[in-house]
Amino acid sequence: MRWLLVLLGAAILAAVAAVIVVLPKSDPPKKASQQVKATPTRVEPTPKVSEITDQCGTFETKEKAPYAVTGYWITPKSNRCTWRHQLEDIHNLGGDTVIRIGYGLQFRTTDDEGRVLTKDGQLDPLYKDCEEDGLSCRDAAERDLREANPKNRVSRLYAYRTDESFGPGLFRCSQMERKITVGKRVYFRVLTPMDGGSDDSTCDFTKAKPYDMILIAGSDTDSLTQLLDLGEQFGVQVFPALPLAPRDPKTPTRANNKHIDTLRTLTRRILQDYGARFADRASLGGVYQPFEVQMADTLAGNPTLEVYAEQHQIVEQELHKPILISPYLDARKRVPFGQTPKQVAAAFVALAKTGVGIIAPQDSRGTGKVGLFWPDQRDTEVDARLRPVVGETTYGTAYHGSTRDYYREMSLARDQMLQAGLDVQLWANVEAFEPSGDRPCAAQGTRGKTDKQRLDQAVTMAGRYVQKIVSYMWSDFMTCGSPSLETEITQDWQRPIAVDAIRRSRDIQDGLEVRGYHLKDGTITLQYGDELKELVVSAVGWLDEDPLEDLPEGMQTAWVPFDWAQVPPDEWVKVGVKLPSGKATTEPLHVRIAA
Repeated sequence: MRWLLVLLGAAILAAVAAVIVVLPKSDPPKKASQQVKATPTRVEPTPKVSEITDQCGTFETKEKAPYAVTGYWITPKSNRCTWRHQLEDIHNLGGDTVIRIGYGLQFRTTDDEGRVLTKDGQLDPLYKDCEEDGLSCRDAAERDLREANPKNRVSRLYAYRTDESFGPGLFRCSQMERKITVGKRVYFRVLTPMDGGSDDSTCDFTKAKPYDMILIAGSDTDSLTQLLDLGEQFGVQVFPALPLAPRDPKTPTRANNKHIDTLRTLTRRILQDYGARFADRASLGGVYQPFEVQMADTLAGNPTLEVYAEQHQIVEQELHKPILISPYLDARKRVPFGQTPKQVAAAFVALAKTGVGIIAPQDSRGTGKVGLFWPDQRDTEVDARLRPVVGETTYGTAYHGSTRDYYREMSLARDQMLQAGLDVQLWANVEAFEPSGDRPCAAQGTRGKTDKQRLDQAVTMAGRYVQKIVSYMWSDFMTCGSPSLETEITQDWQRPIAVDAIRRSRDIQDGLEVRGYHLKDGTITLQYGDELKELVVSAVGWLDEDPLEDLPEGMQTAWVPFDWAQVPPDEWVKVGVKLPSGKATTEPLHVRIAA
């Protein structure tokens, strides 16, 4: 799904009003202030053709089982046919967005011959073959610099690896910077003065200066070009990863201030190249900033936010596309760094002020840092799959709040940002894995397979507070196990998922508004005490199948008449949806009338 500028309207305040507790006689949502700037609207990506045939096989480009999750992270693959299969499978489930896992910029030392060493002081096999005229690439660069001025020198060397290739837009000074081909390996040599990241465009090397050298180990074929081509064929937008900042050796969760200037230069060069080659490509949705941070009220002082702000500025200047970030939550009470929903909302504001266009917080259920539960379930024992993280306890004892509480507070913070003129999207990144498993999905790590019922629950908890739902990640987690999560979704994609219910009058008639996925031909069920009400939408209510501009793709709205006076005050009501096929929501909504 392509996100450009979303017109603000009733959806914003409707999302704000959609709290877990149903408010008595809620009025229709008011229109947003006329002072609010327009925010991105979306244009449906359309596959170029219905079928693709090439050396990798024949692939269909039509959706088969559209699910609520419409974007996935993918990992680099050397086999390009693997990517083609992945995009076909992702689009089968209604996916219209892929986000690339990226690589980090690293400060490196060299040996006496100028060859790049690993962090452990060993010769790095990825760079050992980089030579020019019998010299290491580092020493060859210093030779060329000294020919311009004998006092020039390479002061620091940085290494960056990628499966991409770059065009001439990467280089600013062709007399000193170049592409170096050694066998099947391609390297790119970038030189920049060590003077605060100015990246002087005069290309005057006659004045003695120390220089930073960035040595990029790349590919002879450009993976991003191939992904963008696939994106246009399948109707999928691609978010390539920006270079990851070097980490602070003392606090690895933070970016290292000492190297931000060099990161700025590399980012600008890559984005200048992207702008020259891809600015008009509809399949380039934006760029992904892969440096993760925890959403905490102390985030404003984190140097990583300086990275976000600087890279946003460069993206705005060179590419005019949004930056996507995906910070994580930690709601645990028993750790000193656990955060409340309001503290996380404060972090959302700090992140939005850096200028990033899309904030997609990880729901953190897959890592066990946050739970999926309703307010009346606080005294319930946690899911057994969470016990490796929080032990045998109740939700209320383990967590400050549910993922729903966090996304609701962040949606309120987003509304404030919009009112202040800051355009920002709130996406939900639902984690498609469990904290551990008997058979880990990835070759490294302990994360185990989850199931569609749990993923439906995560979608439910994101509510209508977000503009899009994405998931970390496709590679491994969606495809591991038997049956795989992908298979489970394919077989059960038509199951309704209700994400929110509020009391809503229609004319003079009291009623209930439900939003969710696959509600067509549905029956709304309400259960409280010993009472069970079943209301057929097509017979007594109405259904709007078109989502509002500020809601995720596939979201529908149903309304049925219901007299809330018959429900005792403070009584929790479980709201579900069932279809004529027998499929019903596996996670009912828990709502109540505030006394």
